[in-house]
Amino acid sequence: MKGDEKSEPRPTQTHLIFPATPPLAVPAKPPPLIPLFPPFRQTLPISLPQPTRVSLPPTTAAADAADAMPPGAKTVDYAGERALAKDFLTNFAGPHGEPKYQNILQDIANRKIRAVQIELDDLFHYKDVDEEFLQRVTENTKRYIGIFAEAVDELMPEPTEAFTVDEDRDILMTQRVDEGADGGADGTDPLQRMPPEIKRFFEVYIKAFSKVTPLTLRQVKASNIGQLVKISGIVTRCSDVKPLMQVAVYTCEECGFEIYQEVTARVFMPLFECPSQRCKLNKAKGNLILQLRASKFLKFQEVKLQELAEHVPKGHIPRSLTAHLRGELTRKVAPGDVVEMSGVFLPMPYHGFRAMRAGLVADTYLEAMSITHFKKKYEEYELKGDEQEQIDRLAEDGDIYSKLSKSLAPEIFGHEDVKKALLLLLVGAPHRKLADGMKIRGDLHICLMGDPGVAKSQLLKHIINVAPRGVYTTGRGSSGVGLTAAVQKDPVTNEFVLEGGALVLADMGICAIDEFDKMEESDRTAIHEVMEQQTVSIAKAGITTSLNARTAVIAAANPAWGRYDMRRTPAENINLPPALLSRFDLLWLILDRADMETDLEMARHVVHVHQNLESPALGFTALEPSVLRAYISAARRVTPSVPRDLEEYIATAYSSIRQEEAKSNAPHSYTTIRTLLSIVRISIALARLRFSETVAQSDVDEALRLMQMSKYSLYSDDRQRSGLDAISDIYSILRDEAARTSSMDVKFAHALNLISRKGYSEAQLKECLEEYASLNVWQIHQSTFDIHFIDA
Repeated sequence: MKGDEKSEPRPTQTHLIFPATPPLAVPAKPPPLIPLFPPFRQTLPISLPQPTRVSLPPTTAAADAADAMPPGAKTVDYAGERALAKDFLTNFAGPHGEPKYQNILQDIANRKIRAVQIELDDLFHYKDVDEEFLQRVTENTKRYIGIFAEAVDELMPEPTEAFTVDEDRDILMTQRVDEGADGGADGTDPLQRMPPEIKRFFEVYIKAFSKVTPLTLRQVKASNIGQLVKISGIVTRCSDVKPLMQVAVYTCEECGFEIYQEVTARVFMPLFECPSQRCKLNKAKGNLILQLRASKFLKFQEVKLQELAEHVPKGHIPRSLTAHLRGELTRKVAPGDVVEMSGVFLPMPYHGFRAMRAGLVADTYLEAMSITHFKKKYEEYELKGDEQEQIDRLAEDGDIYSKLSKSLAPEIFGHEDVKKALLLLLVGAPHRKLADGMKIRGDLHICLMGDPGVAKSQLLKHIINVAPRGVYTTGRGSSGVGLTAAVQKDPVTNEFVLEGGALVLADMGICAIDEFDKMEESDRTAIHEVMEQQTVSIAKAGITTSLNARTAVIAAANPAWGRYDMRRTPAENINLPPALLSRFDLLWLILDRADMETDLEMARHVVHVHQNLESPALGFTALEPSVLRAYISAARRVTPSVPRDLEEYIATAYSSIRQEEAKSNAPHSYTTIRTLLSIVRISIALARLRFSETVAQSDVDEALRLMQMSKYSLYSDDRQRSGLDAISDIYSILRDEAARTSSMDVKFAHALNLISRKGYSEAQLKECLEEYASLNVWQIHQSTFDIHFIDA
């Protein structure tokens, strides 16, 4: 009776409305469901056609498409295309003859993976696929993703392994299948048919040709809309990963049926009245309740891609494009990554008030299908077969340390030791974490300070190219927040969010700061925390947090007066605060001195590079940056330790450096306990290059030599002032060492290590040994060249 009481007033109300309408207007009146919300039709142009699209059977859509085609054009048989897709997925064989896609489908059935990536390279090589089919796939990609998904649905095998059960989903699916079998749903109503998307637990992607040159953002035009394009760019911004509704499921309060609504856009109009046949027959406007647990959501992330600097024409600013990542492609990129992205270029109409202003203009976006990183992280680097063999061959080479360093920027003349230091910066040492949570950094920091024109900036640029993750910035163009982090308003949510600066973007990589001396003092203090604690602490706009900035800093600077002034002390020339200098593991002073032979060699080298666009012969083939990256990634997996017998040796070396500095009137550097940690870090990096699990004494000696050589220019000037030539200075070094150890014997290897720290060569040592042996000051062993002082 209650139902009758509800339905009785409705005809009465209808009676009251109809007489008010003129009789001539009745036949022309549209169906009652269409003009329910006339004002919303303008503001939400994409919401109303959706139920119509859902309810259209495929045959009608195909017929409409055929009617809309121009005369003479071919109609596409999509059933035949699906059969061809099935044939390809079933019969395509991989490089070793295995059924490639059948294995992928089996993994999906076993819930090991969730993505089927159809490669156009495979379609191209498949015997039964013609060029026209390939062209249709690239020009109508969105439609063919659906075709391949339907083919996968039909070919999906039974699971062969046990897998973890998603209880909610499986219970819902079982219930729906049972209801469908019992005839619970009204089969005539397309809105009550379960859409295939809700049953799928996989996604289909179509990957573009791997050999095709990617387009720049400026080359993607309106003619590419709907097509599969491949573009390259740098990721500037990533949104959080959020759920995107793919199928909305409603339950009717009147008839109890489940109603499905496929959502194909970012915005959709929810259904409010039950459209089922039973509710229509009963003339009951059943209230629909959105069932969120029964609906299907997809992971969604929005990414901003920006043009690479080399693709921007003169006088223009870089363009950017929005890319939408769905499903398994989310969380694949981070800001600062240089990527190649293939996807479908699509228009996106504006909605709401923006639609009224924009009119017919639509925004464009890229629906991503595959992402390829230009430079992988060291941890993600997977060595191929030939790369592994090449690295094993290089590791057996005794001179690998020198070869790797010479392969860094071979076009730049000289700077052998500077390049060795930069190589060690790329390799680094492992981070140490103590039991109480204290961390000791493993990254090396290097400062190159020198006269103008000694190729500091070129070295920085080359290191950034070699490193998998590198950020280059200049002192004048960087503010404190630009280096650390800035608080900005999110354009989508209007909330305050943190935008990472250069040091945060270079996390687990290298940050190069050029023109370091030109920075404002207040901005330079932002780097102090990053260099030692390797974090960026923020307390702004109600956001209090700490961001990771595990980065190696390489800075280039000029001395205080542009060029190094020999009349002033090193501290006056360097003009950086001791708190900052002590954080650099190596501070290189590169002075531009006039020397006839060196200048002649350098001029020949520069002219040769200018003429031939390559460096002169190095005596071996310079290693490519990709090989360098592969070698360094393999070396970084080794974690060497310092043996107990070397602890005393390192401690003695450190204390002697402190004593030398204490005696000096104008010390060249600030030696603190951080210097001791620097010696350990450089030694471990050298052991990593040899793939050794323990640090050798030769590694410590080389670390001490590099520290001494970084001030080589100043030592050579001190010797000139004191009037000592190289031979006399070497003799005084060896005599002081013999007096210090109270021994008459000095080993040749130890002597070579001592004098190399002061910047002398082996040839100069041998010349000194011969000269003083002829004066009967010492005797030289014939085979080992060990020195024995003659007691006078």
